[in-house]
Parts: sequence; structure tokens; C-alpha cells
Amino acid sequence: MNIKSVTRVSIKILLPLALGCLLLWYLYRNMDLSAIWGIVKTGVDYKIILFSLLFGLGANVVRGLRWGLLIQSMGVKFRMCNAVYAVLGNYAVNLVLPRVGEVWRCGMLTKYDNLSFTKLLGTLLIDRVSDLIAVGLIASFIFLFHIDFFLSFLQRNPQLVDGFYSMSHSIWIYIFLVISSLLIWFVFKYMSNFTLVQKLKGMLKNIWFGIQSFWVMKEKGKFLMETALIWLGYFLYFYITFYAFDFTKDLGLSVGLIAFTMSSIGVAVPVQGGIGPWHFMVISTLVCFGVKENDAAAFALVVHTIQTAWTGLCGLFGVMILPVINRNSGPRSN
Repeated sequence: MNIKSVTRVSIKILLPLALGCLLLWYLYRNMDLSAIWGIVKTGVDYKIILFSLLFGLGANVVRGLRWGLLIQSMGVKFRMCNAVYAVLGNYAVNLVLPRVGEVWRCGMLTKYDNLSFTKLLGTLLIDRVSDLIAVGLIASFIFLFHIDFFLSFLQRNPQLVDGFYSMSHSIWIYIFLVISSLLIWFVFKYMSNFTLVQKLKGMLKNIWFGIQSFWVMKEKGKFLMETALIWLGYFLYFYITFYAFDFTKDLGLSVGLIAFTMSSIGVAVPVQGGIGPWHFMVISTLVCFGVKENDAAAFALVVHTIQTAWTGLCGLFGVMILPVINRNSGPRSN
């Protein structure tokens, strides 16, 4: 690897991490760190948090099985355990390079099961879109029945409204979209005979084939059931930790669901493990429901640190076990 490649990778790792740490510092800069540390040492039932980790692992295993359903619908042969371990490893890679883990897991099945990488990208898009829809439905449900929370949240965090307003009223965003659309149209309309464009068309065709995997799937009911299990697992992964702290254990299921949804939105920010945005969403939500800021900060710090370490360990296991279980198996034919 040359110096330019090392520099590029370093920027991809360090820049989002630096942004996340900067936000983390901003959140905690005026808090009573000694009070937070006191909660970390004596105010947490760590057995409960360790119990919650089982639900996170279970949800990620089911995610691997659900991805396997999409791959199966393409009519190809592969090992389901490879899909599961690749999904686990996905999260470890994302802790280093945000969003690269998704590409990595497709690469692992291309390597060990000889599957088309671009077709796998199509199934990955369906996988991610289904999760986006799930979070959207949960958020919509909360918005309808707890609109007072959202109004309170936005009043406490006016910078979010200002940020969205500035983005939506920036002419440069619309100029960029128009120029990009015209450029894409020009390339495919007038440069279709170029080899590079033809290869790009082939890639897009394969991606579309992978996207169609959901429509030709025979087990749509199973896919929907596994999607529900994934998000139930993620919710329990988060909500059970409420019972590890005296100041959150009596908040109730609805508050847990709201905090979980806001934390899920925070994870969408392309920063390693959601560090910073996740803390901001959780702390701001708990404060809206009467939790003291230092207590909310301690909750976010403990839960995120332990669950991120757990995700990394399980992911590292997935990364390491893949070459072991595939060492005696040659490439499979489609």
C-alpha cells in the first residue's frame, strides 16, 4: 500500500472519529464528570447490561439469516453461516471505517461462495431499505402518539431546526442535484458506446437483479417476521438497560421506545459506532422526561461503551471465523 492509499484510509478513519469525539466532548464539557464517574462505579447493575447483550447478538444473527433469504431468492448456492458471520463482521469493520462494513460483507460472500458482488449489493440495498422503513414506521408511530415529546425535543435543541432549515434553503444543494442529474443523463444518452459506460450499465443491471430478490422471494412472510424479530431484539437490547439504573428503571415502555427510536436515528450518522450523535440523541431524550443531565450522560456513556465493545468483539469473531470455516472449501459455482 502506497503513501496516498495510507493517507486516504487514515482520513476515512480519523475524520469521522474526530467529528464524533468532538461532539462527545461538546456534550460532556460542562457536566460534572465526578458525578458521572460515581454513577459508573456504583450506580449501575452491570449484570443487567450484560444480559441485554444477548438480544443484540441475537438480532444480528437473525439479520444474517434474513439477508440469506434475499440471496437464496437469486437461485444461487452459498453457505448460510457465511452470511451470518459476514453480517457480524460487518459491524466490526464499521467501527473502523463507517459504512464500509456493508461492502465488506458482500466481498466476503463473493470470495468464499463465488457470488456476484454487484448482485449482492442489490440485496444489500433491500436489506438496508427494509430497516429504513422499519425505523420510519416506529418513528411515525411515536410522532403520532407522542407529538408533545418531539415539540419539547426541538425546543430544547433549536440548532437542529436551524440546521435543517439552512440545508433545505441552500441553493447549492439544488444546483448540485440538477448538475448531477444532467451529467448522468448525458453519459448514458451520448456515451453509451464507451467501454466504461457499458461496464457501468452491466453493474447497474446486476444491482437491479439483486434488488428484485425481494419480489421473487417465496418466503416474504418469513422475511417480514425476521425483520420484526430484528427490531424487537434491538429494542430489548436497548430497553433492558433501563433497569440497570435507578433513574431510568421506572420510566416505562413508551419512554424506552422513544429513546430507542431516537438512538436509532443517531446511529444513522456515518460515525464509528454512532459515537457522539447516539449520545446526543439519548441524553436529550432522557432529559425531556425529567432525567438529570449528569444521570442521562452516565447512562449514555455506560450503555454505548459496553454495547459497542460487545458489537466489536462479536464482529471480530465473525471476521476471524470466516477464513477458518472456509479453508477447506473451494469456490462454489452458481
